[in-house]
Amino acid sequence: MANASAMQAASAVPGIPQDEDGPVFREPWEAQAFAMTLALYDRGLFTWSEWAAALAGEIKRAQAAGDPDTGETYYSHWLAALERMVAEKGVATTQTLHRTRDAWDHACDRTPHGQPIELRASDFHD
Repeated sequence: MANASAMQAASAVPGIPQDEDGPVFREPWEAQAFAMTLALYDRGLFTWSEWAAALAGEIKRAQAAGDPDTGETYYSHWLAALERMVAEKGVATTQTLHRTRDAWDHACDRTPHGQPIELRASDFHD
């Protein structure tokens, strides 16, 4: 059974893929993006209505750019909304978010399949 915050999010934010037990995810990163959003909500960074508006804006932008709206890109929009919200609220700059994402990409590229990915200082390129 999903926790109370996850169930609250599922009822407050339209379109979250879910079953009778709560939100469902196709990939681990989707669950991680969802969990980060719950943690930021629990810390008071935004309300669910603010979050729903941010997510709707990302989906609208993506559809205007040609997203086929098949549901497969829902959590890509979720992550984009999360990054935008974090930058707008001053938690991290867009530059910091991109630098960190690039570092994780570098760490993934150098890590053998099946091994845990470890982020190192050398993964950050200036």
